[in-house]
Amino acid sequence: MHKQMERLYKAAKILQGIEGQTNLAKLLGLSPQTVNNWESRGLSTRGMILAQEEIGCSAVWIKTGKGEMSVENSRTLTLNRPQRGLPYFKDSMVLNQFDTDGGMGSGLILRDQPGIIQSWSVSREWLNKNVKSHTGASNLCIVTGFGDSMKPMFNPGDPLIVDTGINAVEFDAIYFFRVEKEGFIKRLQRIPGQGLRALSANREYESWTIAPDMDFEVFGRVLKVWRSEDF
Repeated sequence: MHKQMERLYKAAKILQGIEGQTNLAKLLGLSPQTVNNWESRGLSTRGMILAQEEIGCSAVWIKTGKGEMSVENSRTLTLNRPQRGLPYFKDSMVLNQFDTDGGMGSGLILRDQPGIIQSWSVSREWLNKNVKSHTGASNLCIVTGFGDSMKPMFNPGDPLIVDTGINAVEFDAIYFFRVEKEGFIKRLQRIPGQGLRALSANREYESWTIAPDMDFEVFGRVLKVWRSEDF
């Protein structure tokens, strides 16, 4: 088990009286599969920030093992690029870019990505009226559109809102996922007896099948996209 997860389980037991993968996932509002992935890979930056918020353990202690375990007993320390929707003003939320540290780290390939959108600050009213169906505001993040396979739905560089609380294909929709080390945004269609079919909006691209033996991981479901136009 990864050292970071050993520290996280220890902190959860001492600070919250929580033991076991399922109980930890429930406390953090995540799927057991996400916590299971952390056991072999270590936590993403977003995961460390979430642990600090929900358990009260220092994110830096989780990451490095240095300093005090409890936030109350340590200096206020912030890891780089917190990737979770965090309070910004009283009536606002910050939606940060997707945490690539949690998606194969620097090994995650997003082909033809023309830069990134680092964050959006939105009011809670905007969020409630424009993104009505999600697993929780803290699970929302920004993904910058990449490649042209989903044209005309969106263009490379356009903003997408992704719900990272969804880590399985429960119904046909547009998902952000990886196969091996390459990231994709595609409509996934379940085909009985075959697996999942990845469909592009751009008709120049062929559909393809995600076979059961492929290294496949869902990062989240795409809830909303914007399509830019040049004037």
